[in-house]
Amino acid sequence: MQIFKSVAIFLAIARAYAATATTTGDSSMITGCHAHGDDVYCIDSAGDEVLVSVTATPTTGIPAAYTGCHSHGSQTYCLDSSGEDVLVGEEETHDHESEEETTESSTNCHFHAGVEHCVGAGESEGSSSSCGVQTRDYDIPLRIGTLFVVLATSAIGVFAPILLVKLPFASVNSVVMTVIKQFGTGIIISTAFIHLYTHATLMFTNDCLGELDYEGTTSAIVMVGIFLAFLFEYFGHRVMAARAAKSTSTPCTDGSGCQEESAPRKNGSQSPQHATIAHLGHSHGEDPTKPTTKFSVLVMEAGILFHSILIGLTLVVAGDSFYKTLLVVIVFHQFFEGLALGARIATLPGAIFPSKALMAGAFSLITPIGMAIGLGVLHSWNGNEKSNLIVLGTLDALSAGILVWVGVVDMLAREWIIEGGEMLNAKLGKALTGGVSLVSGLVLMSVLGKWA
Repeated sequence: MQIFKSVAIFLAIARAYAATATTTGDSSMITGCHAHGDDVYCIDSAGDEVLVSVTATPTTGIPAAYTGCHSHGSQTYCLDSSGEDVLVGEEETHDHESEEETTESSTNCHFHAGVEHCVGAGESEGSSSSCGVQTRDYDIPLRIGTLFVVLATSAIGVFAPILLVKLPFASVNSVVMTVIKQFGTGIIISTAFIHLYTHATLMFTNDCLGELDYEGTTSAIVMVGIFLAFLFEYFGHRVMAARAAKSTSTPCTDGSGCQEESAPRKNGSQSPQHATIAHLGHSHGEDPTKPTTKFSVLVMEAGILFHSILIGLTLVVAGDSFYKTLLVVIVFHQFFEGLALGARIATLPGAIFPSKALMAGAFSLITPIGMAIGLGVLHSWNGNEKSNLIVLGTLDALSAGILVWVGVVDMLAREWIIEGGEMLNAKLGKALTGGVSLVSGLVLMSVLGKWA
């Protein structure tokens, strides 16, 4: 009789335990057990993959299932073949998701010339899965429409300063042009170092290009750009000086005027060299000792045009996921760079048509031309191809060198330090206005460099 009572009590306890297990939602069995490396995973009753915390992968093979699953507090245990408890852990899929979210949040990727560059935790694993042509979906109508947006923005930026100087408000124009010119100086210097130098380095350090034998390749090409800009201006000024000297040495036909330009030096009058410079100023409307000459503006525009066509290509071949962000950045970039160039063109002597208009028009069109080229090669362009990386990196580095010379020498030094510069002896208010504008251009263009 006592035996029957004991059995009844045992069955009651078993039913209560089973009911508790059911209400807590625990599985009584996990099946489909398999290994991922040294870890063992099984499938629970809900179809989710769960980690089974065993000390080591069984040498005799992984059991097909674990039975007798039950809870101890907030943890779930099942019984192995020897009747020992094994801990059933969290779902592996949750771990994968959290790892992916962490990687994505700590990695910043952007496109340049069709190449996706990533900076952050994921960089060491490679930002591109292949060095071949990347297959992406491109919104062609959007790219065609934004081509005209970039065209209009570039034109407004470069033509605005040229037209502003024609307004009949001398004092206002003076302040406005000071702000635009110094802001433009900051834009050009920042473009050279933050945008072009950095992007050239990204091209030459791309994994698909391989390791370069000479690590200073980017800096060497930048120096070439600086030297080429120097040579162009040097020989240009020599040619101008030679023409002026030849013109001043021409015999007078009316017997007057010549003595005035070459008066005796002992009386404090001009020497032949000073007469030559004076003649340059009268004949050509500009003095090569002043901050802005046509040669320096032409060198500046050459450096801008080189990289602007690459900017258009960069924008079009970028993936749709980044296109709108990059578009906004490029629009601001072109507008500010247009202001910088337009301010220098505006200070040149002569009428707007034809030379000034042609120079401004070239800048307005060059980026849309790059976008049109990009549309033509959109589905065949491979930014990771070695030849493309070398060409793009070289053009970026050359442009950086040219703009370093123009920004630091022609714009910054000649206006702030070299004798005759506009800002050297300017009143304190004008100097402060110019200085704030200069720093603003440097900072703003450097911030844009985070995305382009």
